[in-house]
Amino acid sequence: MCTAATYNTKDHYFGRNLDLDYSYNQTVTITPRNFAFKFRKAKVLERHYAIIGMAYVVDDYPLYYDAINEKGLGMAGLNFEGNADYKEIDTSKDNISPFEFIPWILGQCSNISEVKELLNNINLANINFSDELPLSPLHWMISDKEKSIVVESVKEGLKVYDNPVGVLTNNPTFDIQLFNLNNYIACGPKQPNNNFSKNINLDLYSRGMGGIGIPGDLSSSSRFVKVAFTKLNSVSGDTESESISQFFHILGSVNQQKGLTNVGDDKFEYTIYSSCCNMDKGIYYYTTYENSQITGICMNKEDLEADKIVSYPLVTGQQINFQN
Repeated sequence: MCTAATYNTKDHYFGRNLDLDYSYNQTVTITPRNFAFKFRKAKVLERHYAIIGMAYVVDDYPLYYDAINEKGLGMAGLNFEGNADYKEIDTSKDNISPFEFIPWILGQCSNISEVKELLNNINLANINFSDELPLSPLHWMISDKEKSIVVESVKEGLKVYDNPVGVLTNNPTFDIQLFNLNNYIACGPKQPNNNFSKNINLDLYSRGMGGIGIPGDLSSSSRFVKVAFTKLNSVSGDTESESISQFFHILGSVNQQKGLTNVGDDKFEYTIYSSCCNMDKGIYYYTTYENSQITGICMNKEDLEADKIVSYPLVTGQQINFQN
């Protein structure tokens, strides 16, 4: 289970929580413009936009969880178990496996308009990376600096939804998640009025009572409401420090702690990492479950004309600044 979000101040930000009960030793990976992206059923992308994101690198191929490209387009894949439905090969379309979807989009598109045009002819094909690495059931949030969409391959076909709230979690389908926000129309950041009855005096005994009713459990539908409420009402300064700090607080509103989501056999789902990408500057920031200090990697400090990927292992141990 996962959560993705966008956030705008002076710059534009995109990121996610990765919530799982296991890790693939992922790394922050930069794919320069001349790394040849080979696709199973499509032509090789010999040259493309440079990409930075979190990936599990297998046989020199970056399997991206989330990433942005040098043009400021971001994309993240989130678990969509029970709803994702990948298709058989369709010779009339561009057959792209879901594990290729992020590089296929980020390698060629600079904004949501271009993404939508490319999606008109795409077929998300049921092609595993390998026998050892079968496909994960996913749906995706794609965002440029102003707009977001959600892409879902379901039994009925490929669904593309405009995403006015700029957040995504997991199940149910996005249209249902968005409609569910109607149930919280009375919630807000201001203290509420007494609409219960004019015949009884009710006290505002605490601050924050305008948000009563916003869910706090860790289910995907509840996280969608909570992170949308937090993101849409968030206020921060527009410096880089204030902006990324607020973004991590937004994601922190739906962090999963070890022990709260038991998946069986004494295993627990938890927030393995949180990411925040500055879409304007090409910087990938992250924290991990054990390391709450923010670490940053700038794609523009690498040779983006190279033909080999560059990977940075995560700093996972807690970094403590002693003052005495």
